[in-house]
Amino acid sequence: MSSSQNPGRIVILNGAPRAGKSSIARAISSTFDGVWLNLGVDSWAQATPPHLLPGVGLRPGGERPDLEPQVKVLFIALYEAIAASSRMGVNVVVDVGHHDAYSRPLGILEDCARRLEGLPAVLVGVRCPIDIIMARRNADTRDGFYAAGETVPAPVALWQVEVHRPGIYDLEVDTSISSPDDCAAAIRTYLAGPRKPGALERLSRL
Repeated sequence: MSSSQNPGRIVILNGAPRAGKSSIARAISSTFDGVWLNLGVDSWAQATPPHLLPGVGLRPGGERPDLEPQVKVLFIALYEAIAASSRMGVNVVVDVGHHDAYSRPLGILEDCARRLEGLPAVLVGVRCPIDIIMARRNADTRDGFYAAGETVPAPVALWQVEVHRPGIYDLEVDTSISSPDDCAAAIRTYLAGPRKPGALERLSRL
């Protein structure tokens, strides 16, 4: 592994469920040079005790205030793992859905951004129109895990709005007009450009 002087790159993909984050993450981990560890909401859920689920995937709306303290701890643990991997020279791609629409503001994204201070991390907004998201949900509900139907369920509409607050990104992609490979290529081009203060640094100061 590389020394701490050569940290791995970090790509955080933030967007609503079924926006296409996981597909982009797979494209990155399978096509980018070097070792890319794929972390995020699904893999972290598999490591989360059942009584704390959905863990970091807790949807906006403040419906489970009893879980919120542990949700913040789980997010912090995820980002500490991301930071540790980067310091060991491992590149990390993370698909996640950040929001602050809990029963009270928790400031999780800003706290997590501070955990990556000094590391080469970028925050990518993964956008997708609600009609495309609903089509994907209706096509594959995963045995009812995803809310579906002819009308947009309230939690789905809330995700669409809250996941992109405050909307500070280094780069944004739209999976309704770009394939996962095209989105990954846009991210690769951004990473190849000159490094500059980015979204996570700005968020860490909020």
